[in-house]
Amino acid sequence: MLQPKRVKYRRPHGIKYEGKSKAGTHVDFGEYGLQAVEGNWVTDHQIEAARIVLARYTDRSGKVWIRIFPHLAKTRKPAEVRMGSGKGNPEQWVAVVKTGRVLFEIGGIDPKLEQEALHLAAYKLPLKCKIVKTSRVLSDAELAKMRAQHESSLDAIKAEDMVQQTTISDTGNETPAEGAAATAAAPAEGAAPAEGAKPAEAPKEAEKGEKK
Repeated sequence: MLQPKRVKYRRPHGIKYEGKSKAGTHVDFGEYGLQAVEGNWVTDHQIEAARIVLARYTDRSGKVWIRIFPHLAKTRKPAEVRMGSGKGNPEQWVAVVKTGRVLFEIGGIDPKLEQEALHLAAYKLPLKCKIVKTSRVLSDAELAKMRAQHESSLDAIKAEDMVQQTTISDTGNETPAEGAAATAAAPAEGAAPAEGAKPAEAPKEAEKGEKK
C-alpha cells in the first residue's frame, strides 16, 4: 500500500477537502483521466483497489499514472474508551482530494478500452468521478513511445504465459520442448551419414570373434 516513508508529525491535524483543487486538474501524461466531481478522503486501500482494476482490465498493457498520494494520517481511538487522554493512534493513510482533481490517467491502448477501465475503477472510489480527455495534442513521438510501451508489456506477458504453460513430462525431468529438440537431433534409422562424418565403430565383441 502507498504511504509516506517518514512524516514530520505522526498525528497531524485534519485537512478539509471542501473547495476546488488549485493544481492537478488537467490530464498531463496520458490520453484519458479520471477527475473528481466532489471532494473526499481517499484511503490507500481504495487507491490500490482502483489500480488493480485498471491493471487487470487492460491485461497490464499500456501505462497508468496515479496522480494522488496518501500523505495524511487519520487517527482513531479504540472502542469504549473515555474521552480525553490525547489524540488516538494513526489507523490509515488518506489522500485529500478536492473537486476537479485528476486521480488516475491512462494511455497507450485503445481509447474505448481506456474509458471502460476508468469507468470500472471509479466504482472503487468513495466519490463521484467523470472521465476527461487530454486537451493537448499528442505528438507522433509521444504516440510512438506509448505504442512501444504497450508492445513491450504484451511481449513480457506472453513470455510469462509461456513459462507457466511449460510442464515437466511424465517420463523424466525434461520438458516437452527439450524432448522435441532431442528427437529432431537424433538421426533416422537407415539414413546415410553426412559428408565428412566418421563411420560408426564396430563392436569390440565382433572384432574378437574374427580374430579367433
